Amino acid sequence: MARTPRTVEDAIARFDAYSARLDGHTPAASAARRRHMGRSAATVGRRLANIGMALVALIVATMAWGLFVSPIGWSGLFIAAIATLFILVFFSVWGGEKPEKSFNEQMPNRDVVRTLDGFLHRRRPALPAPAARRVDAISQQLPLLESRLGEVDALDPLAQDARRLMGKHLPELIERYERVPAPYRHQRDAEGMTVDERLAASLDAANQALAEIGQKLAKTDMDAFETQGRFIESRYSDKDGIKSE
Repeated sequence: MARTPRTVEDAIARFDAYSARLDGHTPAASAARRRHMGRSAATVGRRLANIGMALVALIVATMAWGLFVSPIGWSGLFIAAIATLFILVFFSVWGGEKPEKSFNEQMPNRDVVRTLDGFLHRRRPALPAPAARRVDAISQQLPLLESRLGEVDALDPLAQDARRLMGKHLPELIERYERVPAPYRHQRDAEGMTVDERLAASLDAANQALAEIGQKLAKTDMDAFETQGRFIESRYSDKDGIKSE
């Protein structure tokens, strides 16, 4: 007898997971796509805001000229129309999403994580299914790593390990895989692994390394919380309630 889902939420979760397997979009991949769309929406918002402020400034300048200098006339209207067209064209290409930067030692920790997130989102469709699933597992960890690493100095040894892995080694791994011609990806190497299998194993190792980094970052916060909690307990509590001064 098939087991009945305990709640409606369980049934919905199972249906979502089954649908994801059918169309190849896992929850992690969908979350990465939403982050990418959010950044794109922010870019569009910045462009519209820039256009709006520039048009308001143009209108105010045109009205001020007409009131305090001289009537703008047809020539002024023509110039205002040309200026409006220039504003629309200029701000449609300026102030948009910045191109992805190559990893460098001066890049902030948050930018390193965001760059990897965008890189994985773009490259995932070209990867074989086993590797894509591992990319999804890595993507799931990135929001937490972005938040925690953003508060850590870039010269911290743990941050340095994370930066090298996310900014250099992982992108290079996938780029080197993409350079291998498709007909050769199923040939086995000296250790009996195909290129696809090697990619999956390497992504597993990277995922495990990022998980360990996340655990260490969380452990620091947990230790700090425990210390603060013990202090409050020892300072303000005893058998008879709150201590008196």
